[in-house]
Amino acid sequence: MVSDSTDTRPKKWPALGRFWTVPNILTMSRLVLAACVTYLILTNGSLVWLFVLLALAMATDWFDGQIARWSHTVSEWGKVLDPMVDKFSAGLVVLALFITGQLPGWYLGFIAGRDLLILLGGLVLVRRTGRIAVSMWSGKVAVTAVAITVLAALLRADPPILNFCIWTSAGLLVYSYIRYLVRFFRFLSYGAVPHLNLDEELVEEDKVEAV
Repeated sequence: MVSDSTDTRPKKWPALGRFWTVPNILTMSRLVLAACVTYLILTNGSLVWLFVLLALAMATDWFDGQIARWSHTVSEWGKVLDPMVDKFSAGLVVLALFITGQLPGWYLGFIAGRDLLILLGGLVLVRRTGRIAVSMWSGKVAVTAVAITVLAALLRADPPILNFCIWTSAGLLVYSYIRYLVRFFRFLSYGAVPHLNLDEELVEEDKVEAV
């Protein structure tokens, strides 16, 4: 019997597993670091501390996934938390830079709009397929480009350099969103077919690991 891949009935929310694992704690720590960075930006705090905190945040973004794989504690919670924390942290810092006049308003709106659409798409996928999509490397690259733009703004780079960073990161954000759209429609088309392990296919194609 051929399964109907167009079945739109809501699926059961997948089991998320343990929340309090070392990788998930590292992931959540980025929210605290992002809040501290935001405070320093708004209060014109020490650049040294800003860069220390940003470096720590970037380190946790790498170590949480590595530790999850080394310790075999990859979880559905990690798949949910990692991209959400990345998006919220980046948005919070860019908001602070917009308030202080260091980044344009359209850039903040662009990032917020893209992230909201990706979040809504992820919720639709869970409802339709009962599966949580892992983060993609194209999204990680885009977030890294945003981080570089933030650094350029904090260092008060010359306008041509800052504009280059802004537009380059915006382009990468668009590219990553297109990749998410492609995966979104592939999940909707094939996610319910039992003989096709779509997660493995996408991991192989995009070199994605669950975090």
